[in-house]
Amino acid sequence: MTTEKVAAPISAWAVAQQQFDLAADMLNLDPGLRHVLREPRRELTVHFPVQMDDGSVKVYTGYRVQHNLSRGPAKGGIRYHQNVSLDEVKALAMWMTWKCAVVGIPYGGGKGGVIVDPKKLSMKELEHLSRRFFTEIEVLVGPERDIPAPDVNTTPQVMSWFMDTYSMHVGYTVPGVVTGKPISLGGSEGRNEATARGCVYTIAEAAKHLGMDLKGAKVAVQGFGNAGSIAAQLMCAEGSTVVAVSDSQGGIRNMAGLNIDGVIAWKKEHGTVRGYPGSKDISNAEVLETECDVLIPAALENQITAANAHKVKARIVAEAANGPTTPDADEILFNRGVFLIPDILANAGGVTVSYFEWVQDLNRDHWTEDDVNAKLKTIMVKAFGEVLMQATKEGVNMRTGAYLNAVQRVADATAMRGLYP
Repeated sequence: MTTEKVAAPISAWAVAQQQFDLAADMLNLDPGLRHVLREPRRELTVHFPVQMDDGSVKVYTGYRVQHNLSRGPAKGGIRYHQNVSLDEVKALAMWMTWKCAVVGIPYGGGKGGVIVDPKKLSMKELEHLSRRFFTEIEVLVGPERDIPAPDVNTTPQVMSWFMDTYSMHVGYTVPGVVTGKPISLGGSEGRNEATARGCVYTIAEAAKHLGMDLKGAKVAVQGFGNAGSIAAQLMCAEGSTVVAVSDSQGGIRNMAGLNIDGVIAWKKEHGTVRGYPGSKDISNAEVLETECDVLIPAALENQITAANAHKVKARIVAEAANGPTTPDADEILFNRGVFLIPDILANAGGVTVSYFEWVQDLNRDHWTEDDVNAKLKTIMVKAFGEVLMQATKEGVNMRTGAYLNAVQRVADATAMRGLYP
C-alpha cells in the first residue's frame, strides 16, 4: 500500500449511504422504502481453503453481496485485492444498483471480492482459488439470479474458470452465468474497451454541453489498468493530448504530451509507467493536481477528498473508477465550477456491454463490435442527457442528478412489487 493512500481511512460504505441519503431526502422517500434501499438484501462471507503449489493449505476470505433485486438479477464484478473488505463490497454493490438504474438496464446491484494479492499467486494457485471461491458463492449466483463480471485484478481467464466451474456442477455449458469472458466462450465484442469507451462518450457529451473542444484538450489519467489505459488511447483518438498518467507505483508527466502506445508498451515491459523516457516521475496525488482540461480518475476509491479537491485544475472530472470522490470533495468541486461526471454514469459502459453479452449468451447470438458500440453510445448519450436535465432542473451537481434518477427508478420498482409475503 502506498503512503499516499494511508492519510485518512474513509469508509466506502459510509460514503455510499451518505450519497443515497442525500437523494432520498430530496425525493422525500417513504421511510420504510428508505430503510429497505439503505441496506443490502444479502451479504455472504465465505472462508475457503486453497492448496498452494508447495502442498500447504491457506484459508482465504471472500464476499458476495446483493444490494437490490427489484429491477432484475444482481450484476457486479468480483475483485481480488489485499484490501478488500465487506464494507467496500457493500458500497460497490449499492453503487451497481444505481449504475444499472441510471442507464436503464434491467439489473440490480451485486459485488464480490476475495482478500488476496493475486500477484503473489502462481497461475495454478489462482485457478484453484477462483474455482473454489465460485463454488462457495454458487448458493447465490446463476444466469437468472446473479451474474458476476471482472473487476480489479480479475480477467477473462478468471471468468472462464468461473463459467467452467458452474457449468461442471450443473452438467451443461452455461455461458450466461458470468460476463467479461473471452470471445471464444461467449464473450462480447467491445467488452474489453466498454468501460473506457462509455466514459469517453460521456466526456464528449460534457464537452459539448460546456462548449469545449476536445481537440487539443489536455488530459490526465490516474490509474493505468484496463479502463485508464484504454480511456487514454480513446482520448488521443478524439484529438486530445494526454499529459499525465499513473499506476499503483506512481505517475509520469510530460506537458507536451505522452505517447500512450509507448507508455503501454513500457508498462508491459517494466511493470510500471514510471521511468518512461521523456517524462517526469510524479506521485499519484500530483496526477490529480495536474494542469489539464479533463481528469479521469480510474484507480481506487477516495482519491479526491476535502484535502485535495481545491487543487484539482481540470474543467471536467470523469470518474472511470468507482467512488474516487468523497461527498465533501463533491461539494468543493461543484462550488468551484468543476463539471464532474459521476461513476454511476461515467463508468456504466462496462456493465452496459456486460448486459449486451448476457443477452447474446441467453439468445445464443453474437453481435458485431460496430453494433455493440452503436448500442452503447445510444444508451450512454441518453443517460447523460437525462442526468444533465435532472441536475439542471434541481440546481444540483451531476452526481446528485444521477442519484435522483437512479434511486427513483429503483424505489418505484421496489414499491410496485410490494413486500412479500
